[in-house]
Amino acid sequence: MLNDRSSALALLQTRRSGRPREMVAPGPDADELATILSVAARTPDHGKLTPWRFVVVGDDQRDALSALLERALPESVADASDAHFAKAREFAHQAPALVVLVAAPTQGHKIPVWEQELSVGAAAMNLLLAAHALGYVGGWITGWAAMSTRVRAAFCAPGESIAGFLFLGSPGVPLEERPRPSPDTVARAWSPPSA
Repeated sequence: MLNDRSSALALLQTRRSGRPREMVAPGPDADELATILSVAARTPDHGKLTPWRFVVVGDDQRDALSALLERALPESVADASDAHFAKAREFAHQAPALVVLVAAPTQGHKIPVWEQELSVGAAAMNLLLAAHALGYVGGWITGWAAMSTRVRAAFCAPGESIAGFLFLGSPGVPLEERPRPSPDTVARAWSPPSA
C-alpha cells in the first residue's frame, strides 16, 4: 500500500502509454496480473453493478486470436489488403500480456448506462496505473477489432461491448512524453447563472 503521498503523486505524474508493438518481455507474471486486475476493480461503481469484465488472453491463445482477427477483418474493412492482414496478425501477438476490457452495463437500471460506462473507463485507467506501479507499461487500443461483430461475439455476452484491448509489457524503446494540456486550458472557475 502506498502511504507516501509524494510517491503516489510521482506515480500519477509519470504514467504514460506505450505502443503495444514496441513492448517486450518481461510482462507481468500471473501473480502480478492478479494484482493489476484487483486494483483495476477498485473503481467508482455507482450502484455496485460491476459493469465491466476482464478477459485475459494467454500466450497460448494468441494464434487463435490472430485467426479470429483474420476472419473478422474482411467483414469490417471492405478493401482489406495484405498489409491489413499482416497488421491484424501483429496486433494479436504484440506485447507480453493482453487483457480485453468488456463493458457489461446493466440495461434498464436506475443507474444510467453512460454512468456505468464511465466506471468501465475508470477500470481501464486503474489497470494502466497498477501496471505502471509494478514497473510495466500499458497501451489501451480500440480500432476496428473492438467494433467487429465477430470479435465482440468471441469476448462478450449479448448487450456487452469491447471497451479496449489493454496490452502490458516492458518498453522496448524509451517512452516519449507527449504534450499535455495545461490546467488553465481545460479548467475554469464556475460562474453561477444570474437569477
